[in-house]
Amino acid sequence: MFKGDRVLGGMPGQNKAARTQQDPEVIVVGGGGSGLFAAIEAAEMGRRVLVLEKNPVPGGTTNWAIGSLSSSMSPMQVAIGVHDTPEAHYEDMAKFHGNLLARDNPDLRKVFVENVPATLKKLLDMGVVFFGPMPEPPHRVPRMHNILPNSRAYAHALYRRARQLGVDVRFSHRACRLIRERERVVGVEVEADGSQKRFFALRGVVLAGGDFSANREMKREYAGDVIAQADALVKTSTGDAIQLGLDVGGEIVNGDLMSGPQLRFVPPRTNLMTMLPPSRFLALTMRWAMATLPQPVIRPFIMMFLTTVLEPQRKLYESGAILINRDGARFTDECDKPQLAVPQQKGKEAYIILDDRLAKAFSAWPNYISTAPGVAYAYLPDYRRNRKDIYHSARSLSGLASKIGVSPPTLEVTIADYNRNPRPGCAGLLEPPFIALGPVRSWLLTEGGLRISASMEVLSKSGQVIPGLYAAGATGQGGIILEGHGHHLGWAFTSGRLAGRAAALQEKS
Repeated sequence: MFKGDRVLGGMPGQNKAARTQQDPEVIVVGGGGSGLFAAIEAAEMGRRVLVLEKNPVPGGTTNWAIGSLSSSMSPMQVAIGVHDTPEAHYEDMAKFHGNLLARDNPDLRKVFVENVPATLKKLLDMGVVFFGPMPEPPHRVPRMHNILPNSRAYAHALYRRARQLGVDVRFSHRACRLIRERERVVGVEVEADGSQKRFFALRGVVLAGGDFSANREMKREYAGDVIAQADALVKTSTGDAIQLGLDVGGEIVNGDLMSGPQLRFVPPRTNLMTMLPPSRFLALTMRWAMATLPQPVIRPFIMMFLTTVLEPQRKLYESGAILINRDGARFTDECDKPQLAVPQQKGKEAYIILDDRLAKAFSAWPNYISTAPGVAYAYLPDYRRNRKDIYHSARSLSGLASKIGVSPPTLEVTIADYNRNPRPGCAGLLEPPFIALGPVRSWLLTEGGLRISASMEVLSKSGQVIPGLYAAGATGQGGIILEGHGHHLGWAFTSGRLAGRAAALQEKS
């Protein structure tokens, strides 16, 4: 136990006297991917490191990611003869941004692409296994590396490495205030075990507590009432670390930008993807199978993963499928941001309705239900086989309504009304059996984070460095745009690594 583990007490002016040379040198708020990487980097430089995580387990949002990481100059690229550079990656990232390019921070993008190759190498050194690299236009070369067996392997490897280095990780410790002396951040107050405690950092504090997607008030303030109704992918992403930065003079950049909302199927109660142990042996076996075995052999196994996390594609609605609510009524134009309308419905849920004609069309290429870029496509039979909990079929509309718990007369009227005026180019929903997929819910991640420098220092509204304070991951996403697969995780890990190093190099206070 660090001597900094003391029950809160005393006057603010006594903070300095209460500190000792046995306090941690670096404190990291957040035990997700970015926080653990920050802790590892500082510990590898010989610093005493304390991680404060409000959840009972490590990983945070990283545990729920699809798991891809995009990087240039990887050993896997070299192995297949791909020549790639950070400069090319920098240029290609901008191609994803569209009209958001003007809101990107080119300095942070440059720092990211120059340092993510070293991040990927460190993950490989920790035993993380990737499949790929896979192509994703407009990347000019394959850069997307997909983790195996699932995204929990990141936290497993990072937490193990942190513990090997002697990092003190405290779970169920919620940071509630930063401690300052003469404008410099020197520590953190936390709530734990029903009491308040103070921890002091001799060098610096890194904020890496994730985004604010589960904080309805912050979403409403920065993005409006409609966005505020959408659910968070991770319910504990309440923006605590971001609020700590705001309380000492920081500001949020791009607070109105969201990743999503996305309509996704509700997760299964028993999720094989998260049940599999994140072992290296299993990951290597999966990589060998994906590279070696015929698709008909390996495909059913891959589908058990893909159908747990992916979203239905827009083409399904363009081809004539419709959304209904818990009452059995159609409530929106499915091709005009339905993800914003679903949270307004009863239970914040909806069902996708198809007929047999659409079912046959979406059973083979090119009409897939969902995709994980570079890995595989999921068709309707894949959902019928692997997601029986969200696949419902009946010969009649009344029978289908009974299976999903909506009003049979209402559903029959809804379909009749739609068939009289179907989507242009579509035949309507006419041919039994009828199918309902769902429920689907609207999920989002927020893209706004604290304004930071290229050295991961938190900046004030006037652009001045807040001494002793650093930010990483979604908490420190202050201006960088991360469109395209593999950039969010890449930024989380890379910014965490850089923030941990910067804090470790800070002079002792």
